[in-house]
Amino acid sequence: MIFETHAHYEDEKFDTDRVGLLSSMREKGIGNIIDVGSSIETSVKAVELSKNYDFINAAVGVHPDSVGELDEDGIRKLMDLASDPKVAAIGEIGPDFHYESDPYKREKQIYWFRRQLDMALELDLPVIVHSRDAAEMTFDIMKEYSRKGLKAVIHCYSYSADMAKSFISMGYKIGVGGVVTFKNAKKLKASVEAVPIDSILLETDCPYMAPEPHRGERNDSTLLTFVVKKISEIKNLSVAEVEDMTYENALSLFPKVRDVRLLKK
Repeated sequence: MIFETHAHYEDEKFDTDRVGLLSSMREKGIGNIIDVGSSIETSVKAVELSKNYDFINAAVGVHPDSVGELDEDGIRKLMDLASDPKVAAIGEIGPDFHYESDPYKREKQIYWFRRQLDMALELDLPVIVHSRDAAEMTFDIMKEYSRKGLKAVIHCYSYSADMAKSFISMGYKIGVGGVVTFKNAKKLKASVEAVPIDSILLETDCPYMAPEPHRGERNDSTLLTFVVKKISEIKNLSVAEVEDMTYENALSLFPKVRDVRLLKK
């Protein structure tokens, strides 16, 4: 079975078929799923969704695109949400400088990123890190927090293989999704080749980032089979080995998750 570590099933793109799709996951080889918030509103929805399915846990956090909504009341709301037993992580959080050049707004992203990292440490929860076009800033901050015992995955990893090895040396994991199947994904493929399999997590970021041959379509967890196949080719491992090893990796990072493979169908 496959452990899906980053999905957004609370997204409106699943409004028409969410129940049927999620109800079919286990028969299609998908086990545990982490549904990840990106704002206070979607974090609330992720927690609510996790209550309806024994195989879904939630992550709560505010994405850099939404930090304008954050204030002290928002942090308290996230703290309250994160106390729920079905919340397995803080995320997705981090810096995203792809469309943001304003120094003040970049600093605001960093400020709230740190506040949420501190919250994760206080609650003893791992973190799902979103980082785009902010490699050095993310690396420096995560290096600092690794010394404090933070556990994390660098979601949708997009930086160099050398940096991936450095993140892993700090105890972090890298999230690999549909991009690894793209023909032009040379950096990600090099990173997957360079790091040990016990540092890799499987993720979709669905409904976004569908793998080949479904690129451009709505993504969902069942398409992780294409990601597994590509990783198995890169690492010279069997599909079963990739599924099993990445499942154990995810369970080690998210200790609050109950292994769905042990539950009766």
